[in-house]
Formats: sequence, structure tokens, C-alpha cells
Amino acid sequence: MEDHPVRVVVLESNCPRYREGDEVIFEGAFINKEKSAALCMVALSAIYPFVYAARRGGSVKAAPVQCPDCEECVRFHIERLD
Repeated sequence: MEDHPVRVVVLESNCPRYREGDEVIFEGAFINKEKSAALCMVALSAIYPFVYAARRGGSVKAAPVQCPDCEECVRFHIERLD
């Protein structure tokens, strides 16, 4: 099965750990640590299904994905890089 690189970009953030424009780059099942900002486990739980689908060649809607931590809302955009 093919593996596509995926970029996750912070669109909006009320969390002190994320700034607008921060990126996380997935290459296969791994995060490219040299090209990526930090990623917390709560945010990962929100974006994981979409990153996995994009990684495996599925289409991902252009709609933002929101971290479930309501106190520190972060919205992400997910896109395949090929």
C-alpha cells in the first residue's frame, strides 16, 4: 500500500503550545522531527484518522479539524503533499 507525506498546519490557536502556521510533517507512520513543531497527544487524537486516510491515499476534506481540548481550542488543516 502506498504511503503519502502529509502536512498538518495550525490555522488558529488559543493554546500556548501552538502558534498559527506551525506545521507537523508526517512521512509514513513517523513525524519528521526536523521539519515539525511539537504535537501533543490530545491534538494527535483529533487529527489521527484524517492523517491516516490522507497517508494511505484517501481524500481529505478541506474543512479544519479541531482539537477536543475546549479550553485551548486549536484548529488544524490537513493536506497530502503529493
